[in-house]
Amino acid sequence: MSARVVLLAAGKGTRMRSKLPKLLHPLGGSPMVLHALQAALDATATRPLLVVGHGAEAMRQTVGERADFVEQAEQLGTGHAVLQARAALQGGADLVLVSNADLPLLSAATLKLLLETQQANPGPFSMLTLRQPNARGFGRVQRGAGGNVVAIIEEAEATPEELAIDELNVGAYCFRADWLWPALEKLTPSANKGEYYLTDLLEIATAAGERVEAVVLQDPQEAIGVNTREHLAEAEAALRQRINRHWMLTGVTLVDPASTYIEPGVTIGQDTVIWPNTILQGDTHIGEDCHIGPNTVVRHSRIGNACRVEAAVVEMAVMENHVDIGPFAHLRKDSHLGDHVHMGNFGEVKNSTLGPGSKMGHFSYIGDATIGANVNIGAGTITANYDGENKNKTVIEDDVFIGSDTMLVAPLHIGQGARTGAGAVVTKDVPARTVVVGIPARAIRKLEEPD
Repeated sequence: MSARVVLLAAGKGTRMRSKLPKLLHPLGGSPMVLHALQAALDATATRPLLVVGHGAEAMRQTVGERADFVEQAEQLGTGHAVLQARAALQGGADLVLVSNADLPLLSAATLKLLLETQQANPGPFSMLTLRQPNARGFGRVQRGAGGNVVAIIEEAEATPEELAIDELNVGAYCFRADWLWPALEKLTPSANKGEYYLTDLLEIATAAGERVEAVVLQDPQEAIGVNTREHLAEAEAALRQRINRHWMLTGVTLVDPASTYIEPGVTIGQDTVIWPNTILQGDTHIGEDCHIGPNTVVRHSRIGNACRVEAAVVEMAVMENHVDIGPFAHLRKDSHLGDHVHMGNFGEVKNSTLGPGSKMGHFSYIGDATIGANVNIGAGTITANYDGENKNKTVIEDDVFIGSDTMLVAPLHIGQGARTGAGAVVTKDVPARTVVVGIPARAIRKLEEPD
């Protein structure tokens, strides 16, 4: 059977108290709505349909090609929202899975199970329920003698006996499409708000003697709905626990999972150790046998095997194998450290390449530079790369020794095997195997050719 997912995303989200639409608030580093969309795509291998309303344009810009869109111009309830999808889906799907997009932790596995349950159900739809004592405002689910669902009782209308029911309506349903569309036409507006509720479809089904099945959610964290910033923080913590558990089960050591923040797109190799207060964000990939942290941020970067990053910030950069940086180092955008590079404490590299085996001392800044293999960058070295208008390039060839506190005034080219004395201010190119000293630096001798 073919299936499509309809995600309801038209609400205002007023309880967030925000100028930003609720579903665009970040969760795990990306807008909340993208989590729901990815689970829907993984469950059906088909692009979901997003019902938008409030903040529709911002939603379209953020989601892009990840979903098809239909607009609910007037927010007249969940039943009315699903009805807006009829033209887009009628005749194109045997099953329609409907969920609220503000349930960002619902997994693809759970959605698949709901689909499979409905495929085996001769009745018109199946729904997702949860058993827990804290109702969180969810409607209570009442079952009949045969175990099928016969009523959904909203909390505001429940009797004390009904409030004691611990099975709750999560808000995800899988409908037989040929039953859904005619049934939606039979909904009547509620007396208090004049809205059309999707839950009223249960009454239509039971009145016709149809069987409604329920899938009981095993992980209550999947049912965390986000309506307030407090709920968002709760979802963030649950997502972090889910991600951290995954990496520990695959062979990564998290010394203190409670203080470790790993976003969903990150990958980590076996036997890597993540120390406390470490944040791994975005498109970050870390190899095996690394030590990352403590007090470290890695963002959109690639780190090879057997690297050490301590109390440092790495963003949009590449570290090859056996590289160590920090503590208190900053590796900025478009920097690339080759194998066995060492970058000392309080160092900064920006838009530069350091070749294999090069060492960069503490309190140094390297910007817009290409540095060869086995180069020594002495402590306190600075590339003066900005002249007030342009960023200028520094090129340092292999086997160069840069003395401590050297200032390299770009544009500049230092030849292979050259040396600068401590405190030199280098304003002119230095030929290969030449020693320069002073302010401004001047050549004092030529070094012998290596054996």
